[in-house]
Amino acid sequence: MNEIAAAFIASCRDEIEAPKPGNVHIFAEGHGMTADEFLRSAEAAAPAIGESSASIGDRILAAVEATWASVGMNTNLGIILLCAPLAIAAQTDGDLRSALKGALARLTRADAAAAFCAILRASPAGLGEARRHDVHQAPDATLLEAMRAAADRDRIAYQYAFDFVDVFETGIGALNAARSKLWPAPWPTVAIYLAFLAGFPDSHIARKKGLARAATVQGEAANIRHRFVSYSNPAEALPDLLDFDQRLKADGLNPGTSADLTVATVFADRLTRILIERRNND
Repeated sequence: MNEIAAAFIASCRDEIEAPKPGNVHIFAEGHGMTADEFLRSAEAAAPAIGESSASIGDRILAAVEATWASVGMNTNLGIILLCAPLAIAAQTDGDLRSALKGALARLTRADAAAAFCAILRASPAGLGEARRHDVHQAPDATLLEAMRAAADRDRIAYQYAFDFVDVFETGIGALNAARSKLWPAPWPTVAIYLAFLAGFPDSHIARKKGLARAATVQGEAANIRHRFVSYSNPAEALPDLLDFDQRLKADGLNPGTSADLTVATVFADRLTRILIERRNND
């Protein structure tokens, strides 16, 4: 296994070990899924994510197929869509964010075709027909163009359209703030997740339950986050987090996009450190 695949598995593990309200984690399963299924999914998808000779689209499709072969359900489509471009960007010797921008600009119709197949295979909740770039049809544009068309309703597509701005600013910003407080794991990962959940309506909730419900969850998350970041010992926030977790799951609300962005942030941070170490060893 190469270092990119290993970084992907470690990042997925970090996310699943963090008590993320409304999402699956080691403290509580939810939405018909368990933490073990997510960990098995990460192990299954990692070789495809780290495959140095594959395109972004081919990595996405292979990772989704490997996940289905392992767990028989969609546990990680959003994670894969976000992490495949980051992985290919990390194959350069330059700055990760700059390399990612170039990788997104080079996306093709073949990448779109592979990604559309992966999305259909995963059959994410709330998937319907779209007026433009419908995944049920052969693509008539590049993957980047298709993502730009969906950016106003899907935060993962938004990352493609705007060079992963949320990951590199909101996510990495929250991670660095938690590290400056010397918080141990899993609390920096929780800080990332809450920054996303409080930062904008989760598009997975919006797709399934409507934008109004997503906005309500965002408001509640902002209150939870305000209390969380005020703790000198973040472990004291665990009862508050788990109470919010139970309430969200009781209402069938799964902030899956916020969780996907959390993995992408931790993965981007690991890849950045890999690139720095690679340059230092040259």
